[in-house]
Amino acid sequence: MTAETIDHSTLTQLVVKGYVNSAHIVAKPGGWSIQIPYGNKECSLAAQRSRQVRLFKRLETLVTYLQDIGITRFDVDTSNYDPLQIKTYTRPDRSEAMKQAHEAVAYEEWFKEQVQIGLDDSRPTVTDEEARRIFAAKRDAIRQRVR
Repeated sequence: MTAETIDHSTLTQLVVKGYVNSAHIVAKPGGWSIQIPYGNKECSLAAQRSRQVRLFKRLETLVTYLQDIGITRFDVDTSNYDPLQIKTYTRPDRSEAMKQAHEAVAYEEWFKEQVQIGLDDSRPTVTDEEARRIFAAKRDAIRQRVR
């Protein structure tokens, strides 16, 4: 059998037309790949962007993918399975971004509460012009004392 790749849309069309109804799941370093028997060849599912063989980190995700496209029968080859090589992918940058987003939301809520408290305050207000006049008089009084 020759090793070729097949993309998601082609695989979906082959399943819909009834040409493909099973798959082989193969353990590889770093994850699980899908191999589709089609005619006298076996094609590996390719990732959409990189066009390289697509690896699924979790077997559960792979099974869900196959079920979603209509493949419910498959066999699993675990001969190359090494649980120490298959690690879940972490994104510490996303974790930090989410933390900052939550902090921003919390700050915005706090700020809105503070504005509402100010608007609800029943004490008399002073216009900008009046406040400037009052503080100008105070500055003049301080200048007079300093001299």
